[in-house]
Amino acid sequence: MKRLSLAFALCTPLGAAASCGSAFCTINTNWDIQGAWMEPAPRLDLRYEYIKQDQPQSGSQKISVGQIHRHHDEVLTKNQNWLASFDYPVNPDWAVNALLPVVDRQHTHIHNHMGAQLLESWDFTKVGDAQVLARRRVATFEGPEPTLGTAGVNFGVKLPTGRTDVRNADGDLAERTLQPGTGTTDLLAGAYYSKLLPARNLSWFVQGLFQLPLNSHDEYRPGRRLSLDAGVRYGVGDNLGLMLQANALVKARDSGNQAEPEDTGGRSLFLSPGVSYAVTPALQIYGFVQLPVYQYVNGVQLTARHAVAIGITSRF
Repeated sequence: MKRLSLAFALCTPLGAAASCGSAFCTINTNWDIQGAWMEPAPRLDLRYEYIKQDQPQSGSQKISVGQIHRHHDEVLTKNQNWLASFDYPVNPDWAVNALLPVVDRQHTHIHNHMGAQLLESWDFTKVGDAQVLARRRVATFEGPEPTLGTAGVNFGVKLPTGRTDVRNADGDLAERTLQPGTGTTDLLAGAYYSKLLPARNLSWFVQGLFQLPLNSHDEYRPGRRLSLDAGVRYGVGDNLGLMLQANALVKARDSGNQAEPEDTGGRSLFLSPGVSYAVTPALQIYGFVQLPVYQYVNGVQLTARHAVAIGITSRF
C-alpha cells in the first residue's frame, strides 16, 4: 500500500467573525489528508475566498444596524482573500508549509459623533500576515483491511507581515480588527489524525490548532484562538471527490487600549460541503461553501450568511 503523506495545512488561523467583519474561511483544503493524494510531494495551492459580512449580531441574535448603540455602527465588510501556500515534505515524517494571504477588503460603518451620523468607508488590497507551519508524523496505524491511519503534531508561527496602519481616502485610520495584519507574532500548535480506506474510496480526518499571540503591537493584542475541524471525503471514480467538513472556532476577546474587547471574541460552528476534481493526476480544482450552523459573538459584530472558497492545487 502506498504511504499517506504528512503534508497537512490549515487554510489560515484567522477566524470567520470579528467586530468589523474581517474574515478568512476555516476550511481545510489539503488533499493528502483527505485521501486524494497519497504520495508525499511538494505542493502549491492557490485559493480565492469571498465572505460578505452584512448581518449585525449580538450574542446569538441577529439585529439591525444601530439597534444596539455603539460609537460606530457596523454596516458591511466584504472580504476577498487570495491565499498562496507552498507545502514541502522534507521526508516521510516531516513537512513544512508556508502561506501568504493578500486581503482585498471593503468596509463601511456609521460613525456616531455629537448627534450626527457620518458614513465612513475603507477599500484596500494589502498583503496580510504570513504563517509558517511544520508538521511531524508521530504514529502510523494499519488496520486488518486496507486502511491507514496517521497521527501527528503541527507547530509554527504567524508573522507580522501585514500592515496595521491602513487609512481611507480621508486619512482615517482603520480599526485594528479591520487592518490586514495584527502586528503580532503568534505561536501555532496543534495535532491531527487522518484515516484512509482505499477499498471504500473514503477518508476522514480530525484536527485542532491553537493560536497564541506572543506580544502586543501599538497597544493591541488579538485574542487567543482555537480551531477544531473534522471532515470526510468520498471518491466518486478516479477524478471526482465529494467532501463535507465541520469547522469550529473559539476566540477570546482582544485586549489593549486600541482594542475593542466588548465587541470581539465568540464561538462559531460551520458546515462546509465541497467538491474536487482531478484535472490531471497532479492537478486538483476544488470549491467549498461554508454555512454557519451556530454563531455566538460578544457585543455587536458583523457575521456572514455564507462564504465561498475555490482554488487549484498542484503537486510537483
